[in-house]
Amino acid sequence: FTKMGKRSRQRQKNQTGWGAGYADIIKENKLFEHYYKELGLVPEGEFDLFMEAMREPLPATIRITGYKSHAKEILHCLKEKYFKDIQELEIDGQKIEAPQPLTWYPDDQAWHTNMSRKIIRKSPLLEKFHQFLVSETESGNISRQEAVSMIPPLLLKIEPHHKILDMCAAPGSKTAQLIEMLHSDMEVPFPEGFVIANDVDNKRCYLLVHQAKRLNSPCIMVVNHDASCIPTLNIDSDGKKDILFYDRILCDVPCSGDGTMRKNIDVWKKWTTSNSLHLHGLQLRIAVRGVEQLAVGGRMVYSTCSLNPIEDEAVIAALLEKSEGALELADGSADLPGLKWMPGVTSWKLMTKEGQWYSDWSEVPSSRHTQIRPTMFPPKDPEKLLGMHLERCMRILPHHQNTGGFFVAVLVKKAPMPWNKKYPKAGAPGGKVTKCHSIVCVRSLFSRPPPMKKMKLFGYKEDPFVFLTEDDPVFTTIQSFYNLSPDFPKLNVLTRTHEGKKRHLYMVSKELRNVLLNNSERMKVLYIGVQIATHLFSVLYQGIYTLQPYIHSRIIRVSVEDIKVLLTQENPFLSKLEEDAHSQAKKLGMGSIVLKYIPNPNNPAEPQCPIQLCGWRGKTSIRAFVPRNERFHYLRMLGVEVFRDKQGLGQKRSDGEKEGKQEVDEEDKMEKVAEEEGSAQNEAELDMENGDENGSSVPKSDIGNQETSS
Repeated sequence: FTKMGKRSRQRQKNQTGWGAGYADIIKENKLFEHYYKELGLVPEGEFDLFMEAMREPLPATIRITGYKSHAKEILHCLKEKYFKDIQELEIDGQKIEAPQPLTWYPDDQAWHTNMSRKIIRKSPLLEKFHQFLVSETESGNISRQEAVSMIPPLLLKIEPHHKILDMCAAPGSKTAQLIEMLHSDMEVPFPEGFVIANDVDNKRCYLLVHQAKRLNSPCIMVVNHDASCIPTLNIDSDGKKDILFYDRILCDVPCSGDGTMRKNIDVWKKWTTSNSLHLHGLQLRIAVRGVEQLAVGGRMVYSTCSLNPIEDEAVIAALLEKSEGALELADGSADLPGLKWMPGVTSWKLMTKEGQWYSDWSEVPSSRHTQIRPTMFPPKDPEKLLGMHLERCMRILPHHQNTGGFFVAVLVKKAPMPWNKKYPKAGAPGGKVTKCHSIVCVRSLFSRPPPMKKMKLFGYKEDPFVFLTEDDPVFTTIQSFYNLSPDFPKLNVLTRTHEGKKRHLYMVSKELRNVLLNNSERMKVLYIGVQIATHLFSVLYQGIYTLQPYIHSRIIRVSVEDIKVLLTQENPFLSKLEEDAHSQAKKLGMGSIVLKYIPNPNNPAEPQCPIQLCGWRGKTSIRAFVPRNERFHYLRMLGVEVFRDKQGLGQKRSDGEKEGKQEVDEEDKMEKVAEEEGSAQNEAELDMENGDENGSSVPKSDIGNQETSS
């Protein structure tokens, strides 16, 4: 089964753009209605409202990324510019409903709206709003994410020092939330914690890689394993090998996805009770493996986008029963004020696709024993059932707050799992790891899986991760070029090749370095850390916020007007800068530079967040290396309108500094520079390595040493 609650965009052809617009389809499934009406999960008198909501298109939701230093500026821009305009907008005599904040999400950082693409097409103002959303999403400043999907990371209560495992992470929207929470303090480039994001599907793992690259964190690792037997990892602790236990685990398991019918309309025709019966065992195995790797005192959030108790309370009850008191359901009722949810149920029954009901395992004929298992039913012992506090589970129904359907439970580990006391530790002598214990200890619960195939390291054609040594020649040049701090963590820098030129350099936190060095032969690692520089000593925009605290030279402090010039002109002459920045630039030789804007609290009209860009000081000109959508982001913050109309003609502003006050189409101009992920930066560096923009040849050895003037 695919993770039906997390289908890719290709599978969601009928959902379009920022709003929801669907092709005609019969949204009926009599078996679904009969099943949920019989279970009584929906409060009395509300079932018709429940079904009506399930047939309605799902509102689109966005989340402003919380750890970005520009989050407040984006929120201000949304509220004061786009949302305010939309509130007064009418189309075909109908007043447009403006986006509203999700009442339960902290600090107004998440919003939802019912605007469809059809409506968006009818108004240039809405089209402008749509382009803003698309551009900011590509920049990583906004995430388009279903509302209920935002709940599990919030319930984990992440702190910057936490070691986090996301067991079934693709496509990565929740992973992004976890990373943001680690970086809640932007003054700390290397939080002590990290996120290991895993998925069983190699191709879907690259969706995770895309999310990780977008957020530019040195604290992320993407791995490719079956979550039900994900390897136990070792770490070096005070010179001794120790087992890595996670402080927080997100266990968002594959599910039947009947809570996603509002956006995944194919679920209507495919839904059957067999889906839950087939998935229950896998869900329980993944959850068992999760709590095994959880540290005592840690929290694990189990979630599904299914409303079915077989996938929800049944899994939690079986987990609690086998834990023998080592696990406890936490009460999350006060954690998200404003969120409406139904308490978990303590009784349920099971139905086959033929319509046969069973209330207890004893009723199940032996011919059904391979399909229906004892763990699918509620515990028989009333006292034991009462002690589980299943009412602390949270079920979100679509009609209560116009969302998708969802289930979530928060587990706290009070003691080691009982089978971990009886069986050998995961770290066997000689550094080898014993077989996945969840398979051993719950053999009575599940049929034995086939032998694991020999693991292919580093996924499909993945290059190795090679850490540099402190005396690597590359550091000698970089150290002097940028006057790096003595505490620059050289040992945390890696590359992707054993031989040849180190084309790109990456940076990871020391904690992730520890994990990678001690587990390289038992993990399939697809991605780690953040790309920070090229072999030409040029800082890449992805790594600017990670590297900047260690850089003490090659920095030019710029003003708002300087940034406007740098982002709207491809290669402006140094003289285009204001006097202060011009003076600083004249003192620097050719080569890579850091452009730094520091906000002025006495001038609230200007952006009140720091801006740091990487660039190149040429012989007579200067250039900022910023990807296209990131340029749009900064220009909007500076009050410059960036918009392409329906005919593809850009909105223009005059550049008074150009002779004849020539009109400049900003979008077309910016498309020429740094189009994709800094690729233009690399090409330009190679050009400038051989000569500057005017064709003057400059020897490579002279980079950073040549004094020039404008």
